[in-house]
Amino acid sequence: MNSVDAKRILETALICAAQPVTVRELRVLFDDALGADTVKALLLELQQEWSLRGVELVQVATGWRFQSRPEMREYLDRLHPEKPPRYTRATLETLAIIAYRQPVTRGDIEDIRGVTVNSLIIKQLEDRGWVEVIGHRETVGRPALFATTRQFLDDLGLQSLDQLPTLEDPRAQASVLNALAGLGVDGPQGSEPSESESNMPPDVPGAQMEGMPAAEAEAGGSDAGDEATES
Repeated sequence: MNSVDAKRILETALICAAQPVTVRELRVLFDDALGADTVKALLLELQQEWSLRGVELVQVATGWRFQSRPEMREYLDRLHPEKPPRYTRATLETLAIIAYRQPVTRGDIEDIRGVTVNSLIIKQLEDRGWVEVIGHRETVGRPALFATTRQFLDDLGLQSLDQLPTLEDPRAQASVLNALAGLGVDGPQGSEPSESESNMPPDVPGAQMEGMPAAEAEAGGSDAGDEATES
């Protein structure tokens, strides 16, 4: 089989796939007649061929997929004006802490944010498929250890956690927050913190991100009111 036909097959399979597809799965298309390196090389060629189009071929944590380019979102939103659920700043801060400090316990998150974490926040992140329990810390009570999922990476268009922006790169950090905002989490464009809100400690990843709102120090020191709301 020549490379042109092989790329047509890969292209068709990826366009029709509902989820990212791994190289191993794509090899099945050719009865394993093509090696992994050959399939990867063809995918890179396809990626280049689509470089000037409104749709791009990308590799994420769980495989390869076609997706619309970010600059196309403004137009695509006109076809689907429905907006996803919006989440509070406390939810975003909690997600940022888990992403940068994982694995962490609920107690770790509370120590960093300085307020009690509402269990609904963790549940929202778990229900969204962004956070999961990966084990338990061997200490009193054996608290659950939380980490981000491969779905979290897929939704941000990342292959691995290594691609998260460093804390010294505020522009890249802002882009991640914007991506989270687009996925239904209120990011930098949210309202300014009220006078009742206090700043997080300077070593908190979320606090150092450009446009990152301060932690919400609510009455009683908890996130009791931080529930997802429909916009």
